Amino acid sequence: MKARRQSVILELIDRDALHSQEQLRRRLHQRGFDATQATISRDIKELGLVKRAGDGAYQRSGVDATSPETALAALERAAGQFLRRADRVQQLVILRTGRGEAQALAEALDRAQLPEAVGTIGGEDTILVIARDGRRAEALIKRLEKLAGK
Repeated sequence: MKARRQSVILELIDRDALHSQEQLRRRLHQRGFDATQATISRDIKELGLVKRAGDGAYQRSGVDATSPETALAALERAAGQFLRRADRVQQLVILRTGRGEAQALAEALDRAQLPEAVGTIGGEDTILVIARDGRRAEALIKRLEKLAGK
């Protein structure tokens, strides 16, 4: 039970910015775990979780500590500079860039950890972004086009 709870804690903090033990407790409760504050505190210590400097959310120790604000600003710059076109096929988003520019935009997307995106695969001038569903894929395109000033 402890190992499973701790695994869920890692999944939760990797996916969402959780700033307090109470937020973490509520999310665990939603997933079927009734944990006390003391238990969560021990789990945080055993997992070696730390608070990010930028926003105070929990993260794994040793994870790149780029703040969300910095990551979004970098994504805005990269989208404005490199994004040429965005297309959607169901929950898949295809982004087109100039030759040799896809990796920089893909990295900026990954670092921004947008809630719409599960992950990216970048080539030379094309990026495949897998969104959580079709609705979020459409929202992602709108967001990127807005960031790019299109």
